[in-house]
Amino acid sequence: MNAALAENILNSDCGLGMEYPPTARIANGKPADKASWPWQSSLQVDGIHLCGASLIGSQWLLTSAHCFDTYKNPKLWTVSFGTTLSHPLTTRKIASIIIHENYAAHKHDDDIAVVKLSSPVLFSENLRRVCLPDATFQVLPKSKVFVTGWGALKANGPFPNSLQEVEIEIISNDVCNQVNVYGGAISSGMICAGFLTGKLDACEGDSGGPLVIPHDGNIWYLLGIVSWGIDCGKENKPGIYTRVTHYRNWIKSKTNI
Repeated sequence: MNAALAENILNSDCGLGMEYPPTARIANGKPADKASWPWQSSLQVDGIHLCGASLIGSQWLLTSAHCFDTYKNPKLWTVSFGTTLSHPLTTRKIASIIIHENYAAHKHDDDIAVVKLSSPVLFSENLRRVCLPDATFQVLPKSKVFVTGWGALKANGPFPNSLQEVEIEIISNDVCNQVNVYGGAISSGMICAGFLTGKLDACEGDSGGPLVIPHDGNIWYLLGIVSWGIDCGKENKPGIYTRVTHYRNWIKSKTNI
């Protein structure tokens, strides 16, 4: 067996990433270390990063449906892995895009899609899959979670070449549905995360990327997919994510994962 295949087997478990709790504190997000979030990938058209996605199997990514509102043809897309956009670890073409049947571009509901890669990736220390939670997995408000991506550093701001990470917390749907927050727009298929005080948040270009939580020690689970929000880091407007547990059976029905 060659070294790459051996490494593939050694790294095939899900959810192996950053040591938690991290030693350094995070302010407005910071560049991520190389092997911290090895499931993060970049969805690109013409070499330009448009969305994030999470590797859930050797040939499958999970992302948001709205990433494909403009470009629906799989042939237009490529996927890159690794923490920098300019010199990726590896790239793949896309074989197919499966968007949730009930997704409608003018609404935020069912904002979920799975993407099949043209060929499987080989797992390594810097390229691994994230764990998917069971449909029954519960997460409590105030739980610490991480969102990662190559999105804008602030609203209408510059886009980084290096993957950024930020630690935020879960906010209950009840709080998020208050009149001064999102006024009832948050459905059971969505999860709210960030801070009502604003500042730390996902932003434009982070769409489709992962919201993860450490569980059972240092194993990372995919709780949410960056979906929508008003502005970035705005007071009373935290980020809204597609709730992965709500779609667990749908994901399995499409990918068998």
